[in-house]
Amino acid sequence: MFEDRYGSDVLASGWREQGKKVSRPVAAEMGLVVEVVGDGWCGAITRVEAGNVELEDWKGRRRAFPIGAGFLIDGEPVILEKALKKPQGRTRTASGSFVSADERARIALPSRILVEGKHDAELVEKVWGADLRAEGVAVEFLQGLDLLEELLEAEPPSEKRRYGVLVDHLVDGSKEDRIARRILQGRHGTHLRIVGHPFIDVWQCVKPEAMGIRAWPVVPRGQDWKTGICRGLGWPAETKEDIGLAWQRILSRVTTFRDLEPTLIGRVEELIDFVTVGE
Repeated sequence: MFEDRYGSDVLASGWREQGKKVSRPVAAEMGLVVEVVGDGWCGAITRVEAGNVELEDWKGRRRAFPIGAGFLIDGEPVILEKALKKPQGRTRTASGSFVSADERARIALPSRILVEGKHDAELVEKVWGADLRAEGVAVEFLQGLDLLEELLEAEPPSEKRRYGVLVDHLVDGSKEDRIARRILQGRHGTHLRIVGHPFIDVWQCVKPEAMGIRAWPVVPRGQDWKTGICRGLGWPAETKEDIGLAWQRILSRVTTFRDLEPTLIGRVEELIDFVTVGE
């Protein structure tokens, strides 16, 4: 037996396709983040109609492209296909609850859930959005727990207007823990519930296995956490746009509550129960 140093016959059938990446079909689901080949536009799917797919980038800008080939997911070529219609019958929401026969949103209650940032709000909306609309509960973001006291003074909570607050990195002895304890011991504590998860940022509330990794990268002290995460995963991290696209990539991996850490799931459902008491 001799080694074939020259390979197979170049005139044989299929030689042109050897080594080429084959595009795989992917359902064009809402929220899926894709990149347009040769264009550079990257965004989440917001609409599929009339043979086109609409993509929204991290700045909220939207563009439409013909559905089909010409897209990338994590650098791999894909062919976007119109998603199949959902089967008839009783279905569940992303949070695991049954969809109500009457899916119309209720008028928003005075009570609300407050989260620390935009990413927290988007994650809560993606998993619990249907439940919150059914209950009439709005989610707002604070952009920092240190702004909570100012909000409470401007719009004090009451029996009819309860506030549930979700906090990042709420662990014993942390800055967030000290602020939360002080506020809860104050005059607004009766109609206020502050809970949190132990992770530095809501990004880590997405399970590593949902991301296709063994564990989230460890970021050295003193380095910007989100920048460190992106670099640890081999993603661009030089601009705000890079960070925004990284979050859209993470969010696209979340389809149900099963993709999230139990410590977040329990806390969000606790807040929903708290602000809907008596409703």
